[in-house]
Amino acid sequence: MTDRLPHEKGFHVSWDQLHRDARALAWRLDGQGPDNGSWKAVVAITRGGMAPAMIVARELDIRTVDTVSVKSYHSGGGKADQRREAQVLKAPNAEMMGDGTGILIVDDLVDSGKTLELVRSYYPKAHFACVYAKPEGEKQTDTYITSVSQDTWIFFPWDMALQYVQPYRGTD
Repeated sequence: MTDRLPHEKGFHVSWDQLHRDARALAWRLDGQGPDNGSWKAVVAITRGGMAPAMIVARELDIRTVDTVSVKSYHSGGGKADQRREAQVLKAPNAEMMGDGTGILIVDDLVDSGKTLELVRSYYPKAHFACVYAKPEGEKQTDTYITSVSQDTWIFFPWDMALQYVQPYRGTD
């Protein structure tokens, strides 16, 4: 097996695709909250969860939105040898959160599951929803839309710029 460049086992997500997938997540969550189907608040896991959380909050007409900031990667990205112990840098409003009952926590992707595991330890009764899930992290999310293989790198629209890419095979 040859080493692949990141784009060769990549899943490129456009803004349009992210919007459609986040709306699909909202539709799946609609009516599932503990308060007659409603959710008390949406909490985005920053930074990747902010765009999907905004879309989910809009679709479900949830006006209370907050963030939890978690850092778990070095600047080199999400490679296993560059992960570190996840840590909460900023917590959401404690009074609102309680044990998490009625709170919808949204992220773009669950990879290893370490971030969600940490946040769940603070808010065990919250509902955890992700747009994309990898096998190692699936057990940490309650709802997700798209499953991708563990070795797939997801290129999110906020990480990309439009540029020419060489063809996979040949140059003709």
